[in-house]
Amino acid sequence: MKFTIAIEPGAGKSWGVVVPDLPGCISAGDTPEDAMENAQEAICSWAEDAALDGEELPLAKPLAHWQAQPEYQGWLWAIVDAPVERYFGPAEKVDVTMPRLLLGRIDDYIRRRGGTRNSFLTNAAVAALHG
Repeated sequence: MKFTIAIEPGAGKSWGVVVPDLPGCISAGDTPEDAMENAQEAICSWAEDAALDGEELPLAKPLAHWQAQPEYQGWLWAIVDAPVERYFGPAEKVDVTMPRLLLGRIDDYIRRRGGTRNSFLTNAAVAALHG
């Protein structure tokens, strides 16, 4: 998937990068080329975290929108391609085996708080991976 990036010219050796369509997605590099390559890695990391948190990719705004923003005046612009589709692909069905008593406790928990087994197990896995 293609992403617009804003590259802040470096005063010294470092070139900063912002992916305006992905809040908080930033990177840097010693050269503009390094900055663009590092931006791809930052985009993939951002997308993986978003997918694990159950978030969706924000809709991209046109380049002209970002170029008109005062905070990006004097910045350089590029388009990078990052393979984020793998994080937002279709759900996969899995077969899980667990003790009947544990499954009963999960079902009781869901009845009291709402939700589904799928959402409970997904949320538990995300919490374990982030913890």
